[in-house]
Amino acid sequence: MDIRALRYAVTLSEELHFGRAAQRHYISPQPFGRHIQRLERELGTRLFERTSRRVTLTPAGERLIAEARSLLDTVDSLTEHHHHRAADEKLLTLGVLGFGLAERWPDLTEAVHSQEPAVTFSYAELDLADQYEAVRSHRVDVGIVQYAGPVDGLVFEPALTMPRVVVVPARSPLADANRLTEADVSDSPWLPTALAHPALEAWSGPAADGSHHRGALRHPAAIPGAVATTGRIALHAEAAGRFYPHPDVRFVPFDGLPVEIAVATRTTDDRDAIAAVRHATRLLGGVR
Repeated sequence: MDIRALRYAVTLSEELHFGRAAQRHYISPQPFGRHIQRLERELGTRLFERTSRRVTLTPAGERLIAEARSLLDTVDSLTEHHHHRAADEKLLTLGVLGFGLAERWPDLTEAVHSQEPAVTFSYAELDLADQYEAVRSHRVDVGIVQYAGPVDGLVFEPALTMPRVVVVPARSPLADANRLTEADVSDSPWLPTALAHPALEAWSGPAADGSHHRGALRHPAAIPGAVATTGRIALHAEAAGRFYPHPDVRFVPFDGLPVEIAVATRTTDDRDAIAAVRHATRLLGGVR
């Protein structure tokens, strides 16, 4: 039996909606549904009743989900124990997307060390496509990521919200605007940038086209240079103008959903150092 299919079934039992459940595993509903159907065929029973309006658990489904939760808890605790058995409990690999928490990083480390003075961080760069999977797969212990919504296996602590900007070539007529709307840029070509989660398409708006292209940019730091080189425009967060200045582009405030930055950790990671990071982030998120 496929452990992944059991995870999908548990998520579906929580959401009772194929689209939302699939999004938590950042796959599309069609392959998600095929995994559920395959699991039902293997077990020889229906786990979910589907109608055009709702999804419900069958009695067999309720029994399986209870057993699956117990099994997955055991698998996850064994995996977590294996990865940290020989590791320094106070050394955390920090994965950072772009500029991370920008100017708020010193505040977070100060809050962490007030609880766990011995915690130290090693650094790993995250990219736009792997920012969640790097945490889930144990490549990093903590991720500073763009929040898009729930992701199975991860806990998110909101840390920072900042406006989005559109990065435009300095020679563009858009460069002198005080603020831009989607209507203002409707005729402009967008630079394809990777998205880690389907929900980020709502944040990206018109920039979402091409996000799944193999050549989509994966590193936030590369966006200004790519805009200058190609003449295309791209989305970024407001702090990009300070962290990635480039003489041939401008960072113009852009209407729409803000950028939400969060600290991501694995649901199963119960180390004291991780608890300190979560608590410190909640403190940081409460100070605006």
